[in-house]
Amino acid sequence: MQPQSSKTHSPVPAEALDISEKGGPKDGKPQTSDRRLFCQLLVFTRARAGETAKLIELLKSSKLDAVVYADVNDPEGIGLLVMSENPDTFVTELRNLLLNDQLTRLKLKPEFTMLGRTYAIGFEQDLEDWLLKRSKRIALDSATPWVVWYPLRRKPEFELLSKEEQRPILMEHGTIGRRFGEAGFASDIRLACHGIDTHDNEFVLGLVGKDLYPLSRLVQDMRKTQQTAKYIQSLGPFFVGRALWQSPIKL
Repeated sequence: MQPQSSKTHSPVPAEALDISEKGGPKDGKPQTSDRRLFCQLLVFTRARAGETAKLIELLKSSKLDAVVYADVNDPEGIGLLVMSENPDTFVTELRNLLLNDQLTRLKLKPEFTMLGRTYAIGFEQDLEDWLLKRSKRIALDSATPWVVWYPLRRKPEFELLSKEEQRPILMEHGTIGRRFGEAGFASDIRLACHGIDTHDNEFVLGLVGKDLYPLSRLVQDMRKTQQTAKYIQSLGPFFVGRALWQSPIKL
């Protein structure tokens, strides 16, 4: 009888999990990145002129990339957009700034809080610019002070569609956005918020332009698409604002 071998077989290693962002090929090589920009919108009321001015002064002395908006729908309301590649910023530097004794009058409206991250869909020609720079250029452009921010959630049925079925639905939606962009009416900031949104939304969108009406019209035209009419479960709440102050663009 042959003695049994004591040699054991090692399990086949699992395929490495790749969660990097992927863009289109550049100079014949694939683009990948593990860097993303996080963007958070906080909305406050009880922001009289003194509190707003102090907030802006504190932001000027910080290194935060930020925008302060006047809330169209609240005469004492302001919105604060902060952008950072490092999410620790929101629980360190930003938190410390907002806990300043001179800002204690401000009251947070948590139903408007939005937090998202930039993401790629695989066709971006300049992946690093798309993930880290484009959103800042749009948000901090003094020529486009108006903004509409809102979260959305798709119906689960959309995720069950094949990629071939999803593609024309997404293209219809994207074509309208590109037309508004090419006409100079609106630019969009698109963020994913899976698992980091209080209300389980999936995306956060910012529509930015020099005038308010085209932004409203863009939302109106999007309602006619198959994606919005058939596959969107919830939209909003909508924050509508005009920039009072924008930090200098540092790219």
